[in-house]
Amino acid sequence: MRNQYLPPLVSLAAAISLATAGCQKSAPPPPAAIPVEVAPVLQKDVPVQSEWIGTTEGVIDAEIRAQVSGYLLSRDYQEGKVVKKNDLLFKIDPRPLQAQLDQARGDLGRASAQLQKTKQDVDRFTPLAKTGAVSQQELDNAVQANRAAQAQLQSAAAAVEKAKLDVGFAEIRSPIDGIAGVAQAQIGDLVGPADPKPLTTVSQLDPIRVSFPLSEREYLRFQEQINKLAAGNGGPPTVRLQLVLADGRIYPADGHVVVTGREIDQRTGTITIKGEFPNPENAIRPGQYARVRAVTDVRKDALVVPQRAISELQGVMQVAVVGPDNKVQFRIVEGGPREGNLQVVEKGLSPGDRVVVEGLQKVRDGVVVDPKPLTE
Repeated sequence: MRNQYLPPLVSLAAAISLATAGCQKSAPPPPAAIPVEVAPVLQKDVPVQSEWIGTTEGVIDAEIRAQVSGYLLSRDYQEGKVVKKNDLLFKIDPRPLQAQLDQARGDLGRASAQLQKTKQDVDRFTPLAKTGAVSQQELDNAVQANRAAQAQLQSAAAAVEKAKLDVGFAEIRSPIDGIAGVAQAQIGDLVGPADPKPLTTVSQLDPIRVSFPLSEREYLRFQEQINKLAAGNGGPPTVRLQLVLADGRIYPADGHVVVTGREIDQRTGTITIKGEFPNPENAIRPGQYARVRAVTDVRKDALVVPQRAISELQGVMQVAVVGPDNKVQFRIVEGGPREGNLQVVEKGLSPGDRVVVEGLQKVRDGVVVDPKPLTE
């Protein structure tokens, strides 16, 4: 009886085995390696730059003011254009000033005549006093009157000279070669020495100066060089300045320090430094915002990576390091100064480590990558 039912049982087991085998799925293939571009961690000497915020100013910024009061008759220069020394800038109505000069000359004539009269009195009374024809008191009075007349003549002569100067001041001329600014007074305005604003400003712009603050600690660091510069025996400038304009462009000509302030500002803890830059085409104008850079140190055998290899989140810097097995490991690093598109790494990397530069957004910790050398 058992042999009679064996074949059906074997057939059932075989069918179950085949069904089970058909339901099993093949294992998924491993994920493809992510293509990335990597760069090695290099070791090199890196110059360390310091940077300060500054403003530009002319070597000379001459404020042009009226030295006499009067109505403005004309503006005789083109605003924003180059003017030469002694070029006429403005004219003030000279007629009241000329009248004052004529009056001063009349006073001078009267003083001269009075002096002549008192001198004649002294000459006449002197021999008469010896003979008793006039009293000694009368002679003394004549002498004193003559001295007063001499003083009056000197005062009148000085008044004439002042009136001449005032007439000359009716023509306002440039004291220097430079760029003349926009006029702050218009024709017909009553101007004078008490005006709060100048008529205009003339600036000498070649070279151009940049004023920037240096902290007290930085001043102490560079004190020896600054003192040599101030004494005039420092030789050629040892620290070259670089100017970065407001739009990010680097000014093509280097500059150097020319002036150091007298004292530390107690409010800010800084001392004012002035640098000079060639400006032959007057491209830089006074009042511009600028950043001043200078190489102040050299970091020996520093570890550097491309700036793009570093990602930063909430102030924490990290890089993706590719190990020998092509697996990615994210490391937190401590950044240092920059040199161009390279970033100094103080801690977290070793020479020869490979860091992901291109494809950084596609990787995560532990993934396998297909590293290629950076093409740039």
